[in-house]
Amino acid sequence: MLTCVFVLTACGSSNETPGEVQQNKEEAARNRASCVVELTVKLVETETVDDMLEDYNNTELGDLYASTYAQYYNDGSFMCEGKAVNSALTSFQTGLDSMKSITEYGTPTSVVDDDTIIVTVPVIGEKENGSVELIFTNDIYLEMTSCTLNLDQTKGQLMTRAALNTLLGMGTVFVVLILISFIISAFGVIPKIQASLAPGKAELPPAPAPAPAAPAVEEEEEDLSDDMELVAVMAAAIAAYEGTSVEGFQVRSIRRANTKNWKK
Repeated sequence: MLTCVFVLTACGSSNETPGEVQQNKEEAARNRASCVVELTVKLVETETVDDMLEDYNNTELGDLYASTYAQYYNDGSFMCEGKAVNSALTSFQTGLDSMKSITEYGTPTSVVDDDTIIVTVPVIGEKENGSVELIFTNDIYLEMTSCTLNLDQTKGQLMTRAALNTLLGMGTVFVVLILISFIISAFGVIPKIQASLAPGKAELPPAPAPAPAAPAVEEEEEDLSDDMELVAVMAAAIAAYEGTSVEGFQVRSIRRANTKNWKK
């Protein structure tokens, strides 16, 4: 255990202060940033970027770029993320179309942000200028996690872009509002169109006229005085009711009485 303690103590000792260590890492990051910018420009100028982006995924792009870097600069310790390589190739390809070509590389500057080192490399082109922003991990590996070429824009260009963005946004809103107003106004026309396109309704046959009511038949009074059997029966009934004989009765007429006394 004592041997291990002494060995660890010896390994941990260094003549460099923490500030000097950080400065060395920043210097190494700036040197790598300059190499990355030059290498990326060479790859874009070979016009093989489209094939690389199409044939390789991000992981394969990272490995291919690291091996190419080691071949050009004899530095096998360079590490990079695939998405950083993808972003670098895409942004450099777009930026060089506007810059045409890079005529001069500026002096790299670095800023430490917690666990990252941000390096900025100014570039001067034939038509436009720009800057490359690279981000490295703030450790012994200095792995590149981001690389993007940004074009410098004047105030006039910024104002023009802002005006175009505002016009596009407001124009989209007004177009949508006009479209909604047309849809709402069409609600009153759609039923009419549907009614005109609907098949005609079959005409119903006219209802038959009600049959005229049959005229009331007036009941004619029937003279039953000649019905001798009826006369005899009624005379006998009256005689029995009065307690007399039928000899003094003389029936002259028999009529139906309109009364309900007999029903009661």
